[in-house]
Amino acid sequence: MFKGIFITGTDTGVGKTFVTIGLLRAIKKLGYTVCPMKPVETGCGTLNGRLVPADALKLVCAAEADEPLNLINPYRFRQPLAPAVAAELERVVINKEKILSAYRQLSKRYDITIVEGAGGIMVPIYKKYLFIDLIKDLGLPLIIVASPGLGTINHTLLTIDAAKKNGIKVTGVIINHSIKIRDDVSVKTNPEVIEKLGGTPVLGVVPYSGKPDSLQLRKIFNRIAEKITSLYLRISL
Repeated sequence: MFKGIFITGTDTGVGKTFVTIGLLRAIKKLGYTVCPMKPVETGCGTLNGRLVPADALKLVCAAEADEPLNLINPYRFRQPLAPAVAAELERVVINKEKILSAYRQLSKRYDITIVEGAGGIMVPIYKKYLFIDLIKDLGLPLIIVASPGLGTINHTLLTIDAAKKNGIKVTGVIINHSIKIRDDVSVKTNPEVIEKLGGTPVLGVVPYSGKPDSLQLRKIFNRIAEKITSLYLRISL
């Protein structure tokens, strides 16, 4: 069985955390033990003088993972900026070995660890070390979360191209309606164009919903999870 997946986005605000939560729940429902990881979270609020990683905590809740928060989220920052910039402003040194060690510990205890990045794959984690470098160091396949509307073809194909050129396996694309938009021609045709030009399957389209835990969304995430797990089961046999 494969040990992990990395979730990235074509940009910030495309709903990576929402999709990761859906996948955590769906994969768990398939009978696998699953744990999330959010290596770096920025834009954290504070509670009793401590930084609170809201996205990481949502992931923990979805997976019902009983693990130390510092393993699931090794680094957190107050400033809502790229990790490298936030770290510099807050005078913190991000050590990639701390992230890799945390992942190795989690992956030994679970069938699948889902790692969620911040922004896209070219976002800097620390100095010149980018998320694309972390994905390579972790040796994980990639799932790209993309927006549905105009412009997503360019952003998605650029992400696919950068990943493949760096030897990263792209499992597929999930198109997520993180906001309510008009269902125009671009929305209807983008998935087919991305598959043809990117050589990468669109694993599913997640519609906008005011009820994130609706039966409709659960069914969609279940189908996506079945595609992902069956693909890697075939590879590992």
